[in-house]
Amino acid sequence: MTKNKYKTVFISDVHLGSRACQAEVLCEFLKHSPCETLYLVGDIIDFWKLNRGVYWPQSHSNVIRRILTASKRGTSVKYVIGNHDEQLRQWFGDLTMVGNIEIANHFDHVLSNGSKMLITHGDLFDDIMLYHKWLGILGDQAYTFLIWFNVWFNRLRKLCGKDYYSISNLLKTNTKQAVAFITKFEDFLCEHAKEKDYSAVLCGHIHSPDLREDERFVYMNTGDFCETISAIVENFDGSFDLLVWNSSINAIEKTKSWSPSENINS
Repeated sequence: MTKNKYKTVFISDVHLGSRACQAEVLCEFLKHSPCETLYLVGDIIDFWKLNRGVYWPQSHSNVIRRILTASKRGTSVKYVIGNHDEQLRQWFGDLTMVGNIEIANHFDHVLSNGSKMLITHGDLFDDIMLYHKWLGILGDQAYTFLIWFNVWFNRLRKLCGKDYYSISNLLKTNTKQAVAFITKFEDFLCEHAKEKDYSAVLCGHIHSPDLREDERFVYMNTGDFCETISAIVENFDGSFDLLVWNSSINAIEKTKSWSPSENINS
């Protein structure tokens, strides 16, 4: 993996404590992606899974150790609370320092043109998580089974000489209900950010990596480090890249880019 230094790295939905977590890949990514600021955009630790039974291999501890080491060596680490790690809201509230790590429900990030971007996990804009949490938990269990099935399905494909294939991504992009949910979530979050005078919003939560500009407003989603294995990075020239795992080359690579214009808010 090529080493690249970034101004800012954004990752979310790591789900440490879950069997779906790609901890080894994340450790390699963090090792080769030093940055000035690291945003952990929610669902880093999966307390939902840990409350049902402890699963914590050494690779998961290695992720924590690498993040803590980076914070001690000068990287500013900002932790956004999500729904799978919502217990942190009860323990710390909003905007708390724990060692060298800043914890909050959301952060403001200043872009190179001086405008603001909202950083939030996204669960606080999800009707299911706000009003029907039991459905969210049920959906999480179904997603866990789908990930497990996907692992064995792709082992069989590999034996047949075929590339990795994401069943969950197929369902998300071809099921009308899933597409409608994602669209509603994105629209609601973007409208909220616009009303609060942000020019961009970055989130996670729905495991659908994206980076796009529409009518001078920018929506970014970090995706996840369970299946898509994706992240968003800010370069020193102010541009942003969406990085997504490419199974054919066994590496994470740039798929989309965006640069702030001088007059984005005009």
